[in-house]
Amino acid sequence: MPKLKPGTILPTPDEDAAITAAAKSDADAMPYSDEEWEDVKPTVKRGRPAASASKERVTIRLSPEVVQAFRATGAGWQTRVDAALQDWLKTHSPE
Repeated sequence: MPKLKPGTILPTPDEDAAITAAAKSDADAMPYSDEEWEDVKPTVKRGRPAASASKERVTIRLSPEVVQAFRATGAGWQTRVDAALQDWLKTHSPE
């Protein structure tokens, strides 16, 4: 049984039986069997897809102005910092 959030109210066995009986009496709303539920479960994995190129995790110190400017652009600001550094490398040598 999945973990339930606090405050979740489940039907009693009698209530569950009444709900199931009502559903089974409606030909247009037949409940799925356990086997049918298995067939319709999503097969996709949740979460972010794996990146095509892995990145290296590092710690870097940046000036507050740079961080504030990039953070102000919203989500994905670290990716934009990476893109800006890659762009800089096209015309400069890191040495």
